[in-house]
Amino acid sequence: MAFAAAETAGLGQIEALMGIIPGGGGTQYLRGRVGRNRALEVVLTADLFDAETAASYGWINRALPADELDEYVDRVARNIAALPDGVIEAAKRSLPADDLKEGLLGENDAWAATFSLPAAQQLISGGLKDGAQTPAGERDLEGLMRSVAR
Repeated sequence: MAFAAAETAGLGQIEALMGIIPGGGGTQYLRGRVGRNRALEVVLTADLFDAETAASYGWINRALPADELDEYVDRVARNIAALPDGVIEAAKRSLPADDLKEGLLGENDAWAATFSLPAAQQLISGGLKDGAQTPAGERDLEGLMRSVAR
């Protein structure tokens, strides 16, 4: 489950701006949540999506006002914790996760192929030079990497 503050959350996969694709299961988990077409939109546009859009895509369960988020998540956790023994396990068994093995292997190969390209190395180096790894750079990583890519 995933929840986000409607007013402030931003979700994105900006790796394409660095000349690479999301790794570490990013493409596979995203496809599982939003479907192939929307996953391609997220990955290839490298846009930042607001919480309402993310919720409508299925990327998160719901967007809530920031002042209600903690209370809602706490209530969800309490409700789950109060379930009778065996219910959580039965629900997980009846709703299995996709088999990710083949997809993860393909993603790893594709990521490695893009990471080794000169353009990716130049973009990543440029991003680091411009502060992508700093708190300020992380706050506007999409904008920073778009300026490096120009």
